[in-house]
Amino acid sequence: MKIIETIQAIRKEVKQAKKEDKSIGFVPTMGYLHEGHLSLISEARKKHDLVIISIFVNPLQFGPNEDFERYPRDFERDERLARKAGADVIFYPSVTEMYPKETPMTIRVTKGVDVLCGASRPGHFDGVATVVMKLFQLVQPDEAFFGQKDAQQVAIIMNMVETFDIPVTIVACPTIREEDGLAKSSRNVYLTEDEREEAPFLYETLQYGVKLIRSGEYNRQTVIHKMLAKLEGGSGTVDYLDIFLYPSLEKVEELSGQIILAIAYQYKHARLIDNLIMKVDQ
Repeated sequence: MKIIETIQAIRKEVKQAKKEDKSIGFVPTMGYLHEGHLSLISEARKKHDLVIISIFVNPLQFGPNEDFERYPRDFERDERLARKAGADVIFYPSVTEMYPKETPMTIRVTKGVDVLCGASRPGHFDGVATVVMKLFQLVQPDEAFFGQKDAQQVAIIMNMVETFDIPVTIVACPTIREEDGLAKSSRNVYLTEDEREEAPFLYETLQYGVKLIRSGEYNRQTVIHKMLAKLEGGSGTVDYLDIFLYPSLEKVEELSGQIILAIAYQYKHARLIDNLIMKVDQ
């Protein structure tokens, strides 16, 4: 497995792969890999000749009061895990390599950002879209693999690819969970013992919402109200709990078609997100 730290070197690697007619599977990450990331690498390994992952904690997507400096980093651990999962290349650039000067422009996302995580994190998805666009230009993958846990991010990247006619297929892979249902996340390490014991109730609440809809409750506000009642008494606070069409992220009061039930919950030192996507056929 190669570790590449410069833009010049990753371009050379990609150019050689294209010359040899190799297909490229790409997994962009911010590191501190867990089983969710590794499942994406394994999926890319099944389908492609060359598997490239990136590890880059992107400052553009962190707000002024967010955890850029505290975001967990352990490259030696990530290297071992990525190698074992089947990655061929880790692209591991520094911030100055990716942004050698003040960025004169970014992508501005205009749809699907004023809801869910975007509502409380202005500019976040502009930063995500900008770095993913840059990574796509450098790696030129045939397919890029993302976890469905970050469903809003997946939707926005899908829309970006369609809008700019980027020749890459986005593959959304299922959320990887702990045995008790908690979605795996790099931020789970910040949970206290009591918070970790309680946290699976987020997934249980989403499942309850799905059950309500499948039983014939199609009114969006009614489903949300009943789901919120399930969260009462938790030790954290609800950031949001909402239901939208997916991937358009449009709001409808009478639920039908493909929808997403999504939740964000703030504990003392960790903000957890989770979602379920389902098809509603009345």
